[in-house]
Amino acid sequence: MSGGVEGTISFDDFLKVDIRLGVVVKAETFPEARKPAYKLLIDFGPGIGQRRSSAQITDHYAPEDLIGRRVMAVVNFPPRQIGPVRSEVLVLGVSDAEGRVVLIAPDQEAPLGARLH
Repeated sequence: MSGGVEGTISFDDFLKVDIRLGVVVKAETFPEARKPAYKLLIDFGPGIGQRRSSAQITDHYAPEDLIGRRVMAVVNFPPRQIGPVRSEVLVLGVSDAEGRVVLIAPDQEAPLGARLH
């Protein structure tokens, strides 16, 4: 396939992925991780609450700069055990030209827990 797109899914399959807006309330280094990563606590507002994640985003972000940052994350994957951390959500990003992760966030205000359409 051209453009690097692999395979297809139905629109119904896409709707099964629950991607929500959250804000990072805590970020700390994760020295036990095999690849450099941070442990994050993300607040998705009423209904979802706070969830934990491990994210390999150390190239562009320092823990103190992540506090208060809005992020998009998949909230309905099953939790994964990553070393001593139980990762409950998958924070979303894209790779820059060097393969380093850049976080995805809306460019306008929206309520915590808002779902990606």
